[in-house]
Amino acid sequence: MRVCIDVSAAVHRRAGLGRYAQELIGALAANAENEYITFYHQRGQAHLAAPIDRLPHITTPLSVKPWRLATMLAYFSNTKMDRLFPGIHLFHATEHLLPRLKQIPAVFTLHDLIFRFDPGSHKLLNRIYLNLMMPRFLRAARAIIAVSECTKRDAVRLYNAPPDKIHVIYEGVEPRFKPIQDAQALESVRRKYKLPARFVLYVGTIEPRKNLPALFQAFLNLKFQISNLKLVIAGKKGWLTEETFKSAQALGDRVLFTGYVADNDLPALYTLAELAVLPSVYEGFGLPVLEAMSCGTPVACSNVSSLPEIAGEAALLFNPHDVRSMTEALERGLTDETLRASLRARGLARAGQFTWGRAARQTQELYCQAANFAS
Repeated sequence: MRVCIDVSAAVHRRAGLGRYAQELIGALAANAENEYITFYHQRGQAHLAAPIDRLPHITTPLSVKPWRLATMLAYFSNTKMDRLFPGIHLFHATEHLLPRLKQIPAVFTLHDLIFRFDPGSHKLLNRIYLNLMMPRFLRAARAIIAVSECTKRDAVRLYNAPPDKIHVIYEGVEPRFKPIQDAQALESVRRKYKLPARFVLYVGTIEPRKNLPALFQAFLNLKFQISNLKLVIAGKKGWLTEETFKSAQALGDRVLFTGYVADNDLPALYTLAELAVLPSVYEGFGLPVLEAMSCGTPVACSNVSSLPEIAGEAALLFNPHDVRSMTEALERGLTDETLRASLRARGLARAGQFTWGRAARQTQELYCQAANFAS
């Protein structure tokens, strides 16, 4: 079976969606039960990492906005786009955009529906586009992958999507996410990003739903003193960042923005941190939680959306809308050594349950079902 997978988010380094596409295609290609062809838009700006650089590809020069517009017009004019994907038996949409296909069956990965729960987290045009197109994408797909039970419930409730059409397939953690013992490697990453001696770590895109202003306030409210403790925000700018950077001014030099962090540096970054925190008001999955756990780092995260489902009993949970709750979680995670040791052990065990190999096997089975191929 020739399967075409949209890896646009990966080659354009779009944080969570990009990590999903990159790791999934890697695990799928390693097994190679099918022939995999990649698709991505804006080919002139693509950053190709293995195995994407070795796989056959279909591309378009269109950047994201023209490509979205072309797709939308195809739906409203009922124009098929199958000719763009010759010889393909199945298309897998991974970044909330599904071309208008009539002969080629499609699998659609639904990561989250944040634009419905927190409209202010998206730019106006993006929100309009998703409100118009998401129900059409969900109807057009032969099968839907939800990355959590939470996301599946949201799709059923908000779009009346048939539950038996939605298959929950959890994301995984790549084996390279593990506690780093090499002191030289750790020091190299510390120097590269100018990291302080002790720090609390957030990893992710900077955007409103990540709730960073509340994290800044909680960090300011810490009552104890840890010498030179700072807050490190690791990730590139997303959208609507003005309020976040304005609120960060209260922390002065106690907060450090690293910008984009190379994937290969993340395990060392997690290992160096005293505590990893994810204060989001909504996450479809929350991969940084598992990545931190895999590196033996204690984790504190929000108790909403998919995060309790993913973290289980291996993290400190707090109310993201209550700064006091967040502050208390940070204090416990930083000062209670018995608790910290327990979180490390539970986190390592919890993260071990989520693998990309398992995700790839379940995805391959779904491909066969969706395309009516014998498995």
